[in-house]
Amino acid sequence: MPHDFDTHFARRDSDSVKWNLYDADVLPLWIAEADFKPPQAVTDALAARVAHGIFGYTAAIGHASAPGAGWELPEIGEVIVERMRRLYDWQITTDDLVYLPGVVAGFNVACRAVGQIGDAVLMHAPCYGPIAKSPGNQGRQSQFAQLREGLDASGFRTYHHDDDAFEAAIDAQTRLFLLCNPHNPTGRAFDRAELTAMAARCVDHDIVICSDEIHCELMLDGTKHIPIATLSPQIAQQTITLMSPSKTFNIPGLGFCVAIIQNPELRAQYLSAMQGLVASPQIFGYTGALAAYQHGDEWLRDVLAYYQANREYAIGFMRQYMPQLIPNRAEATYLLWIDCRQANLPTNPKEFFLSHAKVALGDGSAFGAAGDGYIRLTLATQRSVLQQALEAMYVALQPYS
Repeated sequence: MPHDFDTHFARRDSDSVKWNLYDADVLPLWIAEADFKPPQAVTDALAARVAHGIFGYTAAIGHASAPGAGWELPEIGEVIVERMRRLYDWQITTDDLVYLPGVVAGFNVACRAVGQIGDAVLMHAPCYGPIAKSPGNQGRQSQFAQLREGLDASGFRTYHHDDDAFEAAIDAQTRLFLLCNPHNPTGRAFDRAELTAMAARCVDHDIVICSDEIHCELMLDGTKHIPIATLSPQIAQQTITLMSPSKTFNIPGLGFCVAIIQNPELRAQYLSAMQGLVASPQIFGYTGALAAYQHGDEWLRDVLAYYQANREYAIGFMRQYMPQLIPNRAEATYLLWIDCRQANLPTNPKEFFLSHAKVALGDGSAFGAAGDGYIRLTLATQRSVLQQALEAMYVALQPYS
């Protein structure tokens, strides 16, 4: 039976940063978080854990603080290994897994683990803000390779990896490439040829890859995700892959991430960089992640259909009523990246729609200069909320049509 994603839940009294950052009359579509309850199995597992009544320390095999005796939560590792095999034909072992409380911590650790202070980290532009900030957090320099921007035959904004720009951005100081795939904010799912080109450059220049694949299960239109580490054994040996159930099953507040590092030396470097700074995920993170991975696939199938329908509704509305806005047609994620540069707005698009439409959207400039004139809209909400937001944006645009 299909799940219900149309029912609206009051969230302003739930300590929600999404719904409390702005005034009560503002519709929040700015942050990558869904407004849906997770799979019922997750709620049930958490309730059972709460009913136990004791919430002590826990740790995972492979974590820097784990005693390594072999008793620590082996089931989650076995589930992840099987999921990688089933989804991507990726043969890994539980020894390859390192657990963290979140993906942002994961790529900051990668910056700390690879190279030395003053070395450089390469990223695509536009770039997810926390990724862009992570090299500086760890005393590294930032380098950016612009994605190639264009329009497809239907007039949708497109982005592709530009191998020439990528090669030109690399220098003798480049030690790490931070990849975001599927890409945030553009919703691009890089294809095998693009990933192979990136990987070849990294092999040529002895650059470690850290791939943020947090949106890897939010694939639309039957698009298949390709973990870059699966391209070849050689690429796997110089790749750190970060995954999490947080976006997939809408449980970001539980705090669970896994780093897949098949190279033992690289994994040891990573664990060393975590020591004393990054804690193991705690019991509710493990409990929620395990339940989601074991029992959430039917829910995931239904929510992906809802995201896809919301995407089609939003881009259809814009084409009919707001043609001066040019969206992408995301291949993955529940994010819509919208070019507002043809709208002749009097101010920054995010500020314009906040003040004139009472709709909070992601500020494109927060993704770097390549995002100037853009907004990011989160589709992961009830259709009625999305409709209300788009209609308010349409009214706000009328004086500038």
